[in-house]
Amino acid sequence: MWKEEVRASGICEVPEGTTGDAIVAALAAGGVDCLFFTSGSEICFYQEAIAKAKACNRPAPRLIVMTHEHVGLNAALGYSAVTGKPSATAVHVDAGTLHHGAAIHTAMHAGLPIVMTAGHPPTSATGSSSGARNTGAHLWLQETFDQHSVVRQYVKWDHRLTAHDDPGLQVSRAIQVAASEPCGPVYLTIPPEVSMSPRRAHAFPTLSRLGKSVPPAPDPAGVRELIQRLLAARNPKLIVAGSGRNPDTVPELVELCQLLGLPVVHGATLSYLSFPMAHPLMQLDRDLSDADVVVALETDVPWMPGPSAPPDDAWVAVLGLDPIKGKIPTYEFRADLRLACDPLRAIRALREEADRAMRPSDHGKAAKRAEAAGRASQAQRAALQAQVPAIVSGAMIDPLQVGQALAKVLDERAIVLDDTLAHNRIPHFLQNEAPGSYFHTPGTSGGWAPGAAFGASLGAPDRDIVAVTGDGFYIFGTPAPALWAGVHYKAPFLTVVYQNRSWATGTVRLASMYPNGYAQRADFEGGYFDPPMDFALEAESAGAYGESVRDPVELEPALRRGLRQVRAGRPAVVSIWLPRHMHDD
Repeated sequence: MWKEEVRASGICEVPEGTTGDAIVAALAAGGVDCLFFTSGSEICFYQEAIAKAKACNRPAPRLIVMTHEHVGLNAALGYSAVTGKPSATAVHVDAGTLHHGAAIHTAMHAGLPIVMTAGHPPTSATGSSSGARNTGAHLWLQETFDQHSVVRQYVKWDHRLTAHDDPGLQVSRAIQVAASEPCGPVYLTIPPEVSMSPRRAHAFPTLSRLGKSVPPAPDPAGVRELIQRLLAARNPKLIVAGSGRNPDTVPELVELCQLLGLPVVHGATLSYLSFPMAHPLMQLDRDLSDADVVVALETDVPWMPGPSAPPDDAWVAVLGLDPIKGKIPTYEFRADLRLACDPLRAIRALREEADRAMRPSDHGKAAKRAEAAGRASQAQRAALQAQVPAIVSGAMIDPLQVGQALAKVLDERAIVLDDTLAHNRIPHFLQNEAPGSYFHTPGTSGGWAPGAAFGASLGAPDRDIVAVTGDGFYIFGTPAPALWAGVHYKAPFLTVVYQNRSWATGTVRLASMYPNGYAQRADFEGGYFDPPMDFALEAESAGAYGESVRDPVELEPALRRGLRQVRAGRPAVVSIWLPRHMHDD
């Protein structure tokens, strides 16, 4: 009843209590279901306020204990990705914020509503209040000149809560900014003098009262020009990457592309399933060199410069919430038309204009183009399968065999979180069609998968959650805290680890930058970590299931065993021994 009343009025009334009580009430009123919490003395108000809210039968976020902040922020990202809801983190002053680590970078690029909160060290004199510098010498060491500078270039908004602030309003404001398109992280710090301070009964506006911004529809003249260009095109291509963050875009984009006979390719970056992976219009080959019209929809990096880029005389349109990519300092990708717009509204506007403008001859041309695209897609998939070595007992497992096996064992219930590099070609093997069934790490920081998979399992408990990652990124992801959380909260997920004991950056990439250089002749020192950790044993130490696979014959059975464990409620890790980069062993 409380939620319905608050939603209807947009006003949340909080009884007499503390600022901490108001913060928790505002998170709940703003739609935050989960607070991913890593302990700190100045944020223990969350524990008290949430326990108090439960005892008093008042709404509060679920407090999710995270034993590492990096995993906690990635878990928030995974939860918000599968639910579409805002989530929040709570960490210990600057140290906990720094422990979020590169997940802060990932959050900036994910386009998800994340409220990062942290304690701020007290500055009140010892004995002046219950939240002052009373508990130890460390309180002096925690204060920095600008704690917010750690995250400021990665967030949309930041604020330090003060005694004269309305705490409910400030939390609602944080959620409003995070949840308005383009969505992104915000940062709120809370000193203990403030969180523990008493407050009278009061009311504050919630997110629904403040209101989220409505993303724009595309310019009608631009839509008309774009459709005319597509209808006249000889070989148009659509580039997708992030529009599937809104699941509603996927079926409507399929209808539009089928109507226009428009082939689809993934951009150089990829984050959300934006088009069914096995659809005949989806091309595995991203070559744009013969395209005469190129449309990039909600794509950060549409293509790699070079021989596969569009020709100079191709007409290029870019559509999305931020078509100039203002968060990227150097950005040279050209366009003849840039439309700032919501992807779903753009798809609908293009469909409406196509229905109006298409003549019978246009429909015939589109049908022929769709048939040709289907044949090309089929040939590309056949060529990929032909590259997969035959399964031979005792041979080394090939990375392509892993992708092929995953496609065989996963069904429509699976949600895949892909933290691998492009050469593993996971999206090319998968058959995922459902919106929200595939996510790729949205940034460039490895280590997203373990925490994100745990968060996804919390958000979609009836689905098979499968994380796929290389061993280097897996180590970056501090997996033990994620596995512990999965066991503790009965939020299971399967992690498939490509164990090649190598970093591609320090081997393959190095060799391309310094061909036959000194480092290559010295066997890539700095590129290998061999012998590796025993990831299966590590998983078992956390209470999860662990298995190591070295024989290709055991690859598919091992993946099925891991899935059975997950469906029985237990996290699982299947570590697959592969050749090292630039080596055959």
